[in-house]
Amino acid sequence: MILFLPGMIGVLSFLLVDLSTLIALIPSPPGTQIPTIPALKLLSLIQPSLILALAVFAGVALANIVGLSAPAAEALATGGDSLTALKAQLVPGLIGGVVGGSCIVITSALFKPLLEPEVIERISEFMRLFPVPMRLLYGGITEELLLRWGFMSLLVWLAWRFLQQRRDAPSRTVFVAAIVISSLLFGVAHLPVAFMLFPEPGIALIGFIIIANSAFGLIAGYLYWRTGLESAIIAHMTAHLVMIAASYAGIYFR
Repeated sequence: MILFLPGMIGVLSFLLVDLSTLIALIPSPPGTQIPTIPALKLLSLIQPSLILALAVFAGVALANIVGLSAPAAEALATGGDSLTALKAQLVPGLIGGVVGGSCIVITSALFKPLLEPEVIERISEFMRLFPVPMRLLYGGITEELLLRWGFMSLLVWLAWRFLQQRRDAPSRTVFVAAIVISSLLFGVAHLPVAFMLFPEPGIALIGFIIIANSAFGLIAGYLYWRTGLESAIIAHMTAHLVMIAASYAGIYFR
């Protein structure tokens, strides 16, 4: 529950989004209308809530077995010194977030000349719909629980259990492979949004989405492996702050 509740706060932060404006950005056949009734927002929370519950359960069941951890959450659950556990992850998380956010900003600068002006404008309009609290809570907490705590822990356990049965602990190769696979999934998982906004998004847009998000996923995965889940969460939040600052400076989508 210590992990699930913050993750649910991230899911609930979607309620801050102006759904009618979001739907208006989505291309649809002439005459097609999607009713923006309040119940639609509530229904949209069901699937991510269920997936979050499964991810948290998978991490609780498997992370410690393979040598992964959420030190601050575990200390809080067992009556330990959670603040000290969190402090140890603060600096690595901040450094990882600055580097990861900068990678995303630099990647966008490289790909922007390859994108049509209307594509850039629609991306900027789309990103403006998501308030800062949602980016920090859903992106920073919920996505890390899904991708790192849940999925990456599961990948490491599966590879160790079925490919390295005689080893006492997963090898470095297993962790590296799990980081790479979960990072690529993190990048690919953003593609449905591109296809929602652009029926034919183009190679440049697809490349930007996968490369930028996967690059950050590598950093977050490494932090989770070497420092703990909370450092990956701190990095994810910091990366969003870097991107927000870059957008106001005019060097990122705004």
